Amino acid sequence: MKKVYFILLVLFSIKISAQKVNSVQYPNQADVRVFVVDYENQADLKVFKVKYQNQASKNDGKWFFTDYPNQADKKIHFVKYANQADLKIYFVKYKLFMSNNIFYACLFICFKIIVFF
Repeated sequence: MKKVYFILLVLFSIKISAQKVNSVQYPNQADVRVFVVDYENQADLKVFKVKYQNQASKNDGKWFFTDYPNQADKKIHFVKYANQADLKIYFVKYKLFMSNNIFYACLFICFKIIVFF
């Protein structure tokens, strides 16, 4: 029973948040140059677009796109070629499928604890 309480504690203590970004027109205005890849195994980061600004605070792969550069935490520029990019990203349709999600890491650890103890 203690294992179940531990698992629930870990799962409900996770705070998931996002980062506010703005897409700029020129590379010299950007903090990061980004290239969107076709397949998720080519990406450095999987990105999920959130709908509301209040979901944005840190960078864990969930981005909110702002209307103005001064509202953003990071300014990004989308480049045409992968070799021009600082970061390669893949847009996921559902945040559930983000492998860089802390939830899955904790769930995996909890599963290992239950199985081996």
